[in-house]
Amino acid sequence: MKEYALIFRINDIEDFKPSPEQIQERMNWLAGIAAQNKLLDKGNTLLPGPASAKTVKPNNIITDGPYTEIKEFIVGYVIVKAEDIDDAIEMAKANPIFKIGGNIEVREVLKRD
Repeated sequence: MKEYALIFRINDIEDFKPSPEQIQERMNWLAGIAAQNKLLDKGNTLLPGPASAKTVKPNNIITDGPYTEIKEFIVGYVIVKAEDIDDAIEMAKANPIFKIGGNIEVREVLKRD
């Protein structure tokens, strides 16, 4: 099996206030993947506001982050194991982030042994 990062994005920081029901729905989604023994890292939530992120650039330039010119904000990730990318996509399709207009980037993790 291969490892895949599921990277969660939303279009609007204002959407990033999940209700208790939405949190429970996400926990149920994670539990379903864990029950299949395919959850490698439950990941973390990444706060998208400028007060909670900075960007370090060349020449020691530090700016508030995430970038203001981006259209989507990365708000979290998980790492799953799957037979192939299509299997990982099927796991992603069941995530409740789509109900708030978010999306999920599915990326294979390069393993360096």
